[in-house]
Amino acid sequence: MPRVRTTRLATGARRGAAVLLCASTVCLPQGAGRAVASGGGDGPDSPFWVQPAGRAARQVRVWEERGREPDAAAVRRIAEQPTAVWMNAEDPRRQVEQIAEEAERAGRIPVLVAYNIPHRDCGQYSSGGARDAAAYREWVARAAAGIGEHRAWVVLEPDAIAQWASGCVPKEAAQERLALLAEAVRTFKAQRGTSVYVDAGNAGWVSDQALLAGALKEAGVGEADGFALNVSNFHTTPVTREYGDRLSDRLGGAHYIVDTSRNGNGPLPPSGVEAHGEEAWCNPPGRALGAPPTTATGDGRIDAFVWIKRPGESDGACRGAPPAGQWWSEYALDLSRAAAAGPPAVPPAPEPAPAPAPPAPVPAAPGPAPAPPPAAAPPAAVPPAAAPPSPQT
Repeated sequence: MPRVRTTRLATGARRGAAVLLCASTVCLPQGAGRAVASGGGDGPDSPFWVQPAGRAARQVRVWEERGREPDAAAVRRIAEQPTAVWMNAEDPRRQVEQIAEEAERAGRIPVLVAYNIPHRDCGQYSSGGARDAAAYREWVARAAAGIGEHRAWVVLEPDAIAQWASGCVPKEAAQERLALLAEAVRTFKAQRGTSVYVDAGNAGWVSDQALLAGALKEAGVGEADGFALNVSNFHTTPVTREYGDRLSDRLGGAHYIVDTSRNGNGPLPPSGVEAHGEEAWCNPPGRALGAPPTTATGDGRIDAFVWIKRPGESDGACRGAPPAGQWWSEYALDLSRAAAAGPPAVPPAPEPAPAPAPPAPVPAAPGPAPAPPPAAAPPAAVPPAAAPPSPQT
C-alpha cells in the first residue's frame, strides 16, 4: 500500500512503504475470522464500505479462538472501520467488480486505490507498476470497467506526483507521468458514480507548492473531484489542513480528502528518528489510530477523512517489520492501544481569531513550560500474518 514521507522534500526525498492490500497470501486460515458485518462505519456520516473479511477481521477471529480477548478487542477497532482497497491485480476488473457489487448490496461506497503507475515508488519498498504507458492505460480501463455503474471513490496513484516533483522518476517516465494521470482521471470519471482524488503527497514532503499545484493541474485535478493528502503518513489533521488549504487556494478552491488512519499522535519526532535509527515514515513506534472515516469533517473543503492506509499493514522491512504491505499484528495492536479509548474526535475547523484585547496595564509573569507528553509504550508481540506487497507513501 502507500507510504508518505515525513521528511520535507527539496530534491530527492524518500518515501515510506505502501500497502497494496486485497486478496493475498495471508498467514491466517482461509476461513478464519468472525466476519465483520459488511457495511459502513459508525454513524450516518460514514458512508464507506467495511470489508467484512479483511486482515484485521481475520486476526480478531484468530485471537478470539485463542482466548486473547483484550487483543481481539483492540484490533476489532480497526476491523470495524472502512479502509481502502488497493487494486493490485494484474487485471483488476473482476476484483473491482466483486468489491463494487458487495458494497452496493450493503448500501455503501468502497474506497479504491489505483496504484500501478509505471516506475512506481522509484525502486523503493513498493517498486513495480505497469510495464509501460500502454499497459497502464489498459489497466486503468479494466479497473474503471469493473466499477461500471456502481458508486466508488478512487484515490489515484499515491506518491506519483510527489515523486515526480522530487526528481526520482526516470526522465522518459517523468515526461509521460502527468499525462498518464490526466488520462486516468478522465477514464475513471467517465463512470458516472465514481469520485476521483489525485494524490498530492503530504504536508512534510513537497514544500514548493507552486510546483506541486502546477503538476496537479497537468495531472487533471481540475477534472477530478479534488486531491488526497497524507496517504499512509502520520501528519496530524490540523497540520494537513493548513497545508491542504494553501494548496487548495492555488487550485482555485479544489476540495480534498485526508488519510487519518494513523495520525492520532502525529509523526515521529526528530529525536525519535535519531533514537531508532530508521526513517520517520517507516513503521514508527508510538503512533495511534486517527479520526474514523467520515464526511462530517467540519471543513467545507475537506470532503472526507478516510483510512486509505490499512492500519496494521507494514510500511516496509524496518524496525523488525515484515515487507511492505504484509500484515503485522504487533503494529496493529500498537496503533489501537495508543489510541486509548478510541480514535480522536474529528478536529474542528479553525475559527477566525478574535479581535485583540487592549494590553493589560501590568504584564503577567510567564508561567512554567508545559511538561512533554509521556512516551508511548512499545507494542505487544503477536503472531504476524503475511499480506501482499503494499505501496509506500
